[in-house]
Amino acid sequence: MRELCCEKITETVAELCIRASTVLPNDVKALIDSAELKEKSPVGKSVLCDLRENYILAEKEKLPICQDTGVAVVFAEVGQELHITGGNFEDAINEGIRQGYEKGFLRKSVVKDPLRRVNTGDNTPAVIHTRIVSGDRLTLKLAPKGFGSENMSAMRMFLPSCSADDILDFIVETVDKAGSNPCPPIVLGVGLGGTVEMAALLSKKALIRSVDKRNADPFYAELEEKALERVNSLGLGPQGFGGLITALSVNIETYPTHIAGLPCVINMGCHAARHAEAVI
Repeated sequence: MRELCCEKITETVAELCIRASTVLPNDVKALIDSAELKEKSPVGKSVLCDLRENYILAEKEKLPICQDTGVAVVFAEVGQELHITGGNFEDAINEGIRQGYEKGFLRKSVVKDPLRRVNTGDNTPAVIHTRIVSGDRLTLKLAPKGFGSENMSAMRMFLPSCSADDILDFIVETVDKAGSNPCPPIVLGVGLGGTVEMAALLSKKALIRSVDKRNADPFYAELEEKALERVNSLGLGPQGFGGLITALSVNIETYPTHIAGLPCVINMGCHAARHAEAVI
């Protein structure tokens, strides 16, 4: 049984907050660079150039890529042979969020209650998803989720008789309705199956999957490609100014579901598809 002190968890989470908010993952950078070369619209190409310059400057100056540094969403995989000592696991994560947002001069956007909207002052609590896995390591994936894109997310309960084309239509309809609000070019996370909450969780996990990796199932890999093509054919373009590149990627994750239904959740992500990972 390996022991891990909460102090180390806090330290790691604080570092992830700053890294995720200031350094765009290489796979996302590559797609933005590629999009700039592909875009035919002069305005769209100029926007993509600005986005490239922005992520370069953010990393160099250790400044947030976007002023909305979001709600901290944490995916934790805890090895069952790991013994966490020196405090409570979730308290350690939230202390890391508190320290990271303070040290990194990141905007604190979390309110204590959905209706009585008083800011917590430190961007806590995080949204934490924990799984127990084999081994004796702790894997932490942190995604600062901004709400310009989050607000454009959508959910629909399909009948089990629905087709892949019905899902594609829903994806395209959701993007078209969102327009420029989610700051395109966007990344789309799509969760299919399970229950309502599982589909939502899958869609969030899909957003932090590498955008240069397709679904391991060829059927869904093809569906991702078709969805991306159809979304980009809308012509919304970078920041909604028109053009070829409305989305950088469509990532679909699935889970077994009930014979009587088919939950589908689309989680929108903006061009600043931020996330960072550490293994302790």
